[in-house]
Amino acid sequence: MDRQTYHHGDLKQALIEVGLKLLREEGIVTLTLRSVARASGVSHSAPYAHFPDKQALLAAISTRGFFTLQERLVDTAKQFSSHPADLVAETAWTYTRFAIEEPALFKLMFSGILEDEHSYPEFMAAVRQTFHHLVEVVETCQAAGVLPAGEPEELAVAVWSQAHGFVSLSLERQLPGQLLEQYQLKQLLTRTLQFTTR
Repeated sequence: MDRQTYHHGDLKQALIEVGLKLLREEGIVTLTLRSVARASGVSHSAPYAHFPDKQALLAAISTRGFFTLQERLVDTAKQFSSHPADLVAETAWTYTRFAIEEPALFKLMFSGILEDEHSYPEFMAAVRQTFHHLVEVVETCQAAGVLPAGEPEELAVAVWSQAHGFVSLSLERQLPGQLLEQYQLKQLLTRTLQFTTR
């Protein structure tokens, strides 16, 4: 990148984009403020105007990930708003596809790598917003009789745990091969969720 192309306020977002690119290509170990500066074509000290340390950069990249995931989940909710019977499975499938398409970012988002996540209010807001969306999905399905009555937050955690566990097994290639031969990944996910939602 040519540092002359940056305008006021653009550098922070550009650094996040470059950091995300390096995360995808090289992994988190080599992702540093210095490597991001080098790949961005700016001085080594330039990133410190926006990120005091690597933790702050990771928080910003994770926040971007949660906002992207949230956009996809909202789109899914709109698409299946008239079909609550399919909403939970489709929400989980959107979550799964995001993880498959962005494995390094997904792992960072849920890694717990931030030593003091409460120091990053934008990150915390993105996390809460994503969970709140899942609670709304549960409430919609409960109102339609698709999910059982009960505390929506508790059921949301149950559904999320089921989907996240499935995703983690898939990313680590730990799902039984014989099941993957028998079912498409989405079919297997849907059958897995049935144990929580029925």
